[in-house]
Amino acid sequence: MSTVTYDIVQKLWNLCNVLKDDGVTYHQYVTELTYLLFLKMAKETGTEDQIPKGYRWDDLERKAASDRLEHYKLALIHLGSHGATLVKEIFGNASSFIKKPATLSTLVAEIDKLDWYSARQEGLGDLYEGLLEKNANEKKSGAGQYFTSRKLIDSMVALMKPSLEDVIQDPAAGTGGFLIAANHYIREQGDPDLWTESQQRKYRRGTFYGMEHVQDTHRLALMNLMLHGLESDPEGAGIRYGDTLSQEGEALPKATLILTNPPFGTKKGGGLPTRTDFTFPTSNKQFCFVQHIYRGLKPGGRAAVVLPDNVLFEGNTGKQIRADLMDKCNLHTILRLPTGIFYAQGVKTNVLFFTRGEKDKGNTKEVWVYDLRANMPQFGKRTLLTREHFAEFEMAFGKDPLGSPKSLAKRKDTGEEGRFRRFTREWIAERGESLDITWLKNEGNGAGDELPEPTVLAREALAELEGAFDELRGLLAELGEDVEEVEA
Repeated sequence: MSTVTYDIVQKLWNLCNVLKDDGVTYHQYVTELTYLLFLKMAKETGTEDQIPKGYRWDDLERKAASDRLEHYKLALIHLGSHGATLVKEIFGNASSFIKKPATLSTLVAEIDKLDWYSARQEGLGDLYEGLLEKNANEKKSGAGQYFTSRKLIDSMVALMKPSLEDVIQDPAAGTGGFLIAANHYIREQGDPDLWTESQQRKYRRGTFYGMEHVQDTHRLALMNLMLHGLESDPEGAGIRYGDTLSQEGEALPKATLILTNPPFGTKKGGGLPTRTDFTFPTSNKQFCFVQHIYRGLKPGGRAAVVLPDNVLFEGNTGKQIRADLMDKCNLHTILRLPTGIFYAQGVKTNVLFFTRGEKDKGNTKEVWVYDLRANMPQFGKRTLLTREHFAEFEMAFGKDPLGSPKSLAKRKDTGEEGRFRRFTREWIAERGESLDITWLKNEGNGAGDELPEPTVLAREALAELEGAFDELRGLLAELGEDVEEVEA
């Protein structure tokens, strides 16, 4: 992020103090600012024709201070059903939490004073992305769960090598970080001005797909994509508002590349997803998303997915899903991530890299595990995660995004003293299909020597209990019992 962008982001974030004084919660900060920024940025980029006359930035600014708030609240309702598709999606069911007319007047005046010329030169997408990151790092906002570290995303994208020929999907899109990074990578690899007309059409209408279940987050994603030049297409491309674990998810097109960080935990309100195409019903959201991902890949398609540790070791349904994944796909690499890089500081996560086979059986012959967790610092505000932290892993991974047998043969097993090791499919089967593989011990003052916070321990205990309940539900289902009736 450039100094200019950083300064503007800081000024925008400081406006949150104005909202806070009016009783607006941390959770609502960026959503509230997004409504105003959309109107202002449409004026700055000359795209106001998509907004109905009478409801644009200048119309808001011209209103008397005493009438401005009432006009603004009516405008939000009006824009939710009028104007271009993008406008209606961003303002769908929109409402303002601002109570005082003076608060809105201050926001309008301060946003108008920003150095918009420099912001345009630097890139409005970078500015908005910076604001999202700032919000995600503020624990009280609760937004971190929708924001994956951009350093991790960039590493995953670089290894998966997206191209113009790909159909790229993120079924848990959040604010759109994976799709934006993939787009950036594609445009860097070649000159978009040299693309043919059919390539341009494919790029705009058939490359980037996603789904987000939380409407406020969906708004942020649409705004983020728009400012990075990725507007949603009425024919289906872009990020849709919907539940991937319902039949809406079945409508997502088969992909050649899936990049995602699915939400952790169980399905909201309990119960099973309403998907009809899952072989293994479970209330565990990660296992549902894992099924969606490997079933949603075209033969030869590849995926890089962030998943918590419990996905690697949970029994019963989890064991069946892992076995099915390794049958249908070549699960060639697991990266054990350091702690502290997600909103739930103690959560232990991994990246699974796999490629869908041409056939549905026996695709995984060996799994390589890279341990980037042992003897690593506890990342957070004091110790920042950088792209350099992934450099050795990227070198060890190699240049083949598919993990073909030929490329795996070139890898070096570093033995028990090193971070990168190879494990055969037979060895994994013998240990009950568990992929929770460790061999390095934390030494000295590594993060592993620190006692986790009580909240972290509580989360881990809850995850284990949820896994146990999931197994019991599966057992009851196998015995022909009505699970819902038992739970009631």
